[in-house]
Amino acid sequence: MSHSLTTMRRFVLSYACCTARNSNALQVTKRFIQSDQSQAPFIEVPNTFHAKDLEHTPTKEPKSKTPNEKLVFGKQFTDHMLEVEWEESKGWGKPRIVPYHNLSLAPSCSALHYAIQCFEGMKAYTNGKEEFLFRPDMNAKRLNRSCSRLGLPTFNEEEFVKAIAKLVNVEREWIPKERGYSLYIRPTVISTEETLGVLPPKKALLYVIMSPVGPYFKTGFAAVKLLADPRYVRAFPGGTGHVKLGANYGPTILPQIEAAKKGYSQVLWLFGENHEISEVGTMNIFFYITNEKGEEELVTAPLNDTVLPGVTRDTIINITKNEWGMNVSERVFTMKDLNLCIVENRIHEAFGAGTACVVSPVKAISFKDEEFAIPVPEKGLAVKLVNHILGIQYGDIESPYRVKINDLL
Repeated sequence: MSHSLTTMRRFVLSYACCTARNSNALQVTKRFIQSDQSQAPFIEVPNTFHAKDLEHTPTKEPKSKTPNEKLVFGKQFTDHMLEVEWEESKGWGKPRIVPYHNLSLAPSCSALHYAIQCFEGMKAYTNGKEEFLFRPDMNAKRLNRSCSRLGLPTFNEEEFVKAIAKLVNVEREWIPKERGYSLYIRPTVISTEETLGVLPPKKALLYVIMSPVGPYFKTGFAAVKLLADPRYVRAFPGGTGHVKLGANYGPTILPQIEAAKKGYSQVLWLFGENHEISEVGTMNIFFYITNEKGEEELVTAPLNDTVLPGVTRDTIINITKNEWGMNVSERVFTMKDLNLCIVENRIHEAFGAGTACVVSPVKAISFKDEEFAIPVPEKGLAVKLVNHILGIQYGDIESPYRVKINDLL
């Protein structure tokens, strides 16, 4: 050992023994922690958890299930949850499926003070015979990106998906058996370190809770009205709008309250002096127009620091462009562009897209005290898309996007 290493009191040397995150090989990070001794051993720290090591403690108090027609989004939770603890000095612990319970956090926990927390949103579906996940690999990748942005630990994405599948398998009976209903899955990673310092966490917890859900909006698939208020900005260049952090969502509550008071269901988020349209509520947004060249075009905002790379967004782009041969553009689209399309009758329809709602048609947008009507055709693109995506999710349409739970166990 070199003299420079032996004299350092707390030198941490990390390297990944496996660079392929999505391989089945064991990922290990070796950390060398030098104390007052001249020689200290290397400590192998697991850089991921493994679904095969999962431990299951069944609940002794099963909950009663709410009838589908009385389900409210995110209000009832299943009997069990998944937990995996992480410490800098030990790496990831074993994943555990345990009864749903409250967390015990210190008042000084840095997740509570500095929003060192991120999450995902995904769903499990059933056709009465089999259970499915929808593109879980994309959720795993995005959660890892969110963790990296916060200095939280990352994990092997395949093992994460397998652990999710095991949890869903335990809670199969909680998946509502009705079209339009599903089991919402909320993976979350938080810092659990007790410190008031703004520092990379040395302790963290990954946990997953699940909730049976119906339509996200009370109006179901009915079209919604949006308020575009340039006073508020959801995200900005160099920020965190492209990852799924809790800190991105809290500040949207006040604008949402103000929009509701004026009779609007969601906020249309704008950015910059040109009022670029970025997202709507917690969703990506699409506009189906005839452009100035006379071509039909499906437009959505390009991915950057201000736009979340939505799973449903990516699905819609791939289906419309690669399967249906439509002209699809990821480009800047401003309120001026939208207004011109409306005035010249070149707007065919608009809709939001996200995991919770799948597709949500838009019937009007208010901007600077003027409301613009948007066509909502009964057999339009939004209807076609939601039926096609639901067909994939419930097993009616063959697609590589749908993954069987049994294939992951």
